[in-house]
Amino acid sequence: MNAILEMRGITKTFPGVKALADVNLVVKTGEIHAICGENGAGKSTLMKVLSGVYPYGSYEGDIVYEGETRRFDRIADSERVGIIIIHQELTLVPLLSIAENIFLGNEPAKMGVINWATAFNRTREVLKKVGLNEKPNTPVTNLGVGKQQLVEIAKALSKDVKLLILDEPTASLNEADSDALLKLLTEFRAQGITSILISHKINELAKVADSITVLRDGTTVETIDCHKEKISEGRIIKSMVGREMSDRYPHREPKIGEKLLEIKNWNVEHPHHAGREVVKGVNMHVNAGEIVGIAGLMGAGRTELAMSVFGRAYGRNVRGEATMDGKLVDLSSIQKAVACGIAYVTEDRKTLGLVLQEDIKSNVTLANLPGVAWRGVIDEAREQQVANRYRSSLNIRSSGIFQRALNLSGGNQQKVVLSKWLFAQPRVLILDEPTRGIDVGAKYEIYTIINELADAGKAVILISSEMTELLGICDRIYVMNEGKLVDEMPAADATQEKIMASIMRQYGTVQ
Repeated sequence: MNAILEMRGITKTFPGVKALADVNLVVKTGEIHAICGENGAGKSTLMKVLSGVYPYGSYEGDIVYEGETRRFDRIADSERVGIIIIHQELTLVPLLSIAENIFLGNEPAKMGVINWATAFNRTREVLKKVGLNEKPNTPVTNLGVGKQQLVEIAKALSKDVKLLILDEPTASLNEADSDALLKLLTEFRAQGITSILISHKINELAKVADSITVLRDGTTVETIDCHKEKISEGRIIKSMVGREMSDRYPHREPKIGEKLLEIKNWNVEHPHHAGREVVKGVNMHVNAGEIVGIAGLMGAGRTELAMSVFGRAYGRNVRGEATMDGKLVDLSSIQKAVACGIAYVTEDRKTLGLVLQEDIKSNVTLANLPGVAWRGVIDEAREQQVANRYRSSLNIRSSGIFQRALNLSGGNQQKVVLSKWLFAQPRVLILDEPTRGIDVGAKYEIYTIINELADAGKAVILISSEMTELLGICDRIYVMNEGKLVDEMPAADATQEKIMASIMRQYGTVQ
């Protein structure tokens, strides 16, 4: 089988950091080639070099595509020859419709007039391929992160693809949607389309990949032929991190205290559609020292619930009662929620969690500026001391506290978001998909932090689409579906089958 792509000796340097050092990659025509590695290993950087995000001249080495040496100065150059990349960061325009986003810059038009009937019909076709039933004129801002990722994939499919690059495409998807996407990739393979798949979900790679290239610290470790060698998660993890990892989840002996936060009859309406309830009569609580999980399919209302509790950051006509330590509290604004000791780590760290253009220092102290101020004036020395402390304790890999958040890997960005809210000293920490798009090593570090918070008497609410994650670190699990809590179970008694049965029972498919 001939190679459609060869990347030879690729070296890319940022100020103070060598992101790639003499990386080599060979991708065969018609295969699914996976690339894996820890956060900061250089995976996304390598793909940005390939696609022209980092133009020719900003890196060293050669790109050979379809037998020709290529010099891409921008994304349009790589797209012109059939290389389409779906970035880990969403590139959609929130206030435009799905159809407008899919055909932005590539509108079906005649004599300068857009044919919207054609655009809508083609939008329905590509949305069907990725399993979305939304109308083409739906504004993207009305969709959750998971569905926005599917729109990104649909956008790529609307173009003439020869080499499709997917950077963490299933990070925000549940297991069923992830399987559907992987099946779609195998269909592309049957059609002769080549795919490069970047994923931290190692089980996905083993399912569909023909070859796997492992990067570590910006260098190529090895390329594995999946048809010649038996692939296991342990085998790949060892290559990624350079060591064995016998346990995915750190051990913890729970010390659960009294009830800390409780919400009763909690109802939330959609912010743009009056009367449409997205959270319906929810009753739940979390105790001091307890880790409580919320399981559910994409669109179940988990994020909407969490954001509405966090100072009504989502929704309209929020109704219900909230108590802390048995006393009624006012959560009608984010400021009041923070003052009550509630913090929320968003699933969308790049848009809502960080100020990407600012450095680590500024982001870490952002939620608690009084903690680094004297008489209303920021104490620079104190701020640097705090930022350095969290950089060290959370093992944030960077050139220093003055490195911009924009230039950090996804896992390290997540640690900065965690640092920001830990410095705010919350009593209740709500974590929404905290390990989305993060490698197995960084996940373990975040699990350790979560355990330490619980051991210190904090209450933790964890939303995750990975049921194994909920089963691995939670003490108790709620199951949510269509805006309602449909079940509750101790994690010790829970299984993936029980959780899915609770969801399906709500649909009336399980007796």
